Amino acid sequence: MSAGHLPRTTAAPASGPVAPPPDGETVVVIGGGIAGLASAALLAREGYTVDLVEARESFGGRAGSWEHEGFRFDTGPSWYLMPDVFDHFFRLLGTTAEAELDLRQLDPAYRVFFEGSEESGGSEGDEGGRPEPLDIAADRDANIARFETVQPGAGRALARYLDSAQRTYDMAIERFLYTSFTSIRPFLSRGVAGQAHRLGPLLLQSLERFVARRFTDPRIRQVLGYPAVFLGSSPDRTPGMYHLMSALDLTGGVLYPQGGFGHLMDVMVRLARESGVRLHAGTAATAILTESDRRDRRDHPESRGSRDSGGSRRGRRLPARATGVRVRGRDGEERELPAGVVVSAADLHHTETTLLPRPLQTFPEQWWRRRTSGPGGVLVMLGVRGTLPEMPHHSLFFTRDWKANFSAIAAGTVPDPASVYVCKPSATDPGVAPEGHENLFVLIPMPADPGLGRGGVDGNGDPLIESIADAALEQVARWAGIPDLAERTVVRRTVGPTDFAEDLGAWRGGILGPAHTLAQSAFFRAGNVSRRVEGLYYAGSSTIPGIGLPMCLISAEILVKRLRGDHSAGPLPEPESPPAKRAAPWSAAEPPGAPLTTPGRP
Repeated sequence: MSAGHLPRTTAAPASGPVAPPPDGETVVVIGGGIAGLASAALLAREGYTVDLVEARESFGGRAGSWEHEGFRFDTGPSWYLMPDVFDHFFRLLGTTAEAELDLRQLDPAYRVFFEGSEESGGSEGDEGGRPEPLDIAADRDANIARFETVQPGAGRALARYLDSAQRTYDMAIERFLYTSFTSIRPFLSRGVAGQAHRLGPLLLQSLERFVARRFTDPRIRQVLGYPAVFLGSSPDRTPGMYHLMSALDLTGGVLYPQGGFGHLMDVMVRLARESGVRLHAGTAATAILTESDRRDRRDHPESRGSRDSGGSRRGRRLPARATGVRVRGRDGEERELPAGVVVSAADLHHTETTLLPRPLQTFPEQWWRRRTSGPGGVLVMLGVRGTLPEMPHHSLFFTRDWKANFSAIAAGTVPDPASVYVCKPSATDPGVAPEGHENLFVLIPMPADPGLGRGGVDGNGDPLIESIADAALEQVARWAGIPDLAERTVVRRTVGPTDFAEDLGAWRGGILGPAHTLAQSAFFRAGNVSRRVEGLYYAGSSTIPGIGLPMCLISAEILVKRLRGDHSAGPLPEPESPPAKRAAPWSAAEPPGAPLTTPGRP
């Protein structure tokens, strides 16, 4: 199976009886990012009556957008990877990625600039013996040939590496990503047992070591180790199993949706609304409502055909059950929104430590103190006069001492110099910038520390944030050969860790979520159900399966499987015909995204 396609209707059958579909049971989803929207849409299609509440005035969460003086910036995710996961999700809603998005393959997929050293080898560029940039093509064979020119023998090694990455990716899709780990039966299959000799080394060996055993050139090692950053970690702390990411970016799997990721969120909002979800922007959840649960667990509808909400044997009684969500609307008034099921797709730390009392927290503050955050970051959005042919859609700027760079971030200090990522969507999408201008999105990974400060417009952010941005932009200008980049900048906005903490409720101001270390991957990662509150579930990057837009879509699907009592490991079968659209449960005269009027009681 290719990394670009999921099986259409071949998901493994549910292990054990599946709970019957709900009969209008009410659900409140907290958080209007991609995980919340996806969860709400799927649950509405299941027959639930769904309200989604979002504290901000727009939907999208981390995948937001900002428009200013003719420029339109995505303020979060910018890589469209795992296209098979997106298409599978769309098919569950009766449509396709092709029908909803205008996807463009990027070639080159990205360009890598190196700080270099006298020992780097290759053609020398400007000062410091900096090697020429390395373009990663949208073609497996072209990349094999390119790696061979960088390091003799690396072409054959890359071919074997990509074969391994593809096998691992397929196994992850079929056995590990689409499960809540509520049953061991799917992992006792011959397919998994036959891969045990590979799984052990892949889990216990770091990605850094896995790559180093196969390649000697530091540039190649950096290219193959970089996927760890997508996972909120570093190559030395990420299991080698995640080399599966190379089955995507080195084989033509880097795409871009025209209109940007803001447009993708618009599509998600529309699909949720068409599925029957009632959407409420400007409506903040202030508490998850509960009551003491003295009923026998066998009387709970969810118990039929499934384990209990804590993942233990049926019959266990939890301290409380969810009864709804208290919300605050635009008018400042608080209301109670009753529900039999509550799904929080907000940051898990915020959900547990802010919306629940301490006795009902599955993941209290002391639990988080033992966990590892992904990185924070400083974002810079630039509108630039003229063209920038020196950079394609995606560019990476890697420092020479990569280990020191990652170590500084882990230690909570600002790296100097820092590795930098630059996205130039105007290379592909003319609608993101005025004619004759370029749109740049710059990410500088930093410690997850809200104390670093806030960003601002036109250099008016906190001094440390602006100085970090200045240093990174000077570095990009020098390495890419754009000496007048600063003089040509006509729009500038920065975003810092404090913005992520205060505006998005992000744990420690991180840009991604808990890092994908071994201790925070698969069944070691926070589960998607409360062990203290019956009827409370989770979705999004803080929980299983993890970080990234595709993972958030999968988290919505495994939430549905959990409510069904479906313990299978693979994706849900796709419907042969489009699911029927449900009528929206509100008056057509009420504008979508309006603050709560009804239901909800003061």
